[in-house]
Amino acid sequence: MVLLFRRRRVPLRAQDIMTEQPVTVGLNTSIRDVAQLMRKNRIGSVLVVDEEGKLRGIVTERDIVFACSEGWDPNTKQAWEIMTEDPIAVKPDEDIVDVIKKMRDANVRHLPVVDDEGKPIGIISARDIMDTILTLAGLGMLHELLRE
Repeated sequence: MVLLFRRRRVPLRAQDIMTEQPVTVGLNTSIRDVAQLMRKNRIGSVLVVDEEGKLRGIVTERDIVFACSEGWDPNTKQAWEIMTEDPIAVKPDEDIVDVIKKMRDANVRHLPVVDDEGKPIGIISARDIMDTILTLAGLGMLHELLRE
């Protein structure tokens, strides 16, 4: 039996799969507080924002591991000291295929979604991507998405 698929775009955008209201911290938040927030919320990253709420960086589990391996005091070291500055971000209307390509090309597992003012409104994780792919596979659309 041969299955034939029509070629069509899956009109998914970043806003369709992002986690809304991402956890954010200020630049001067201690590494300990960042780690506790990540544990409490069961997440792998937090977004670092300035006083105006604009995205300035991202702290991931890898950054926490780095700080610990260097013997840094988590009570005195702050988010700005371990964050990735000016992380790659996407707009809410960006095509999901482009989002996946950006994550793959940059070798990142978390991608902030920002509004026109640069303020975070969501975050997309590798888990969000996997959930979307599994959902599309269940709907028989995975083939169409991967053909692009």
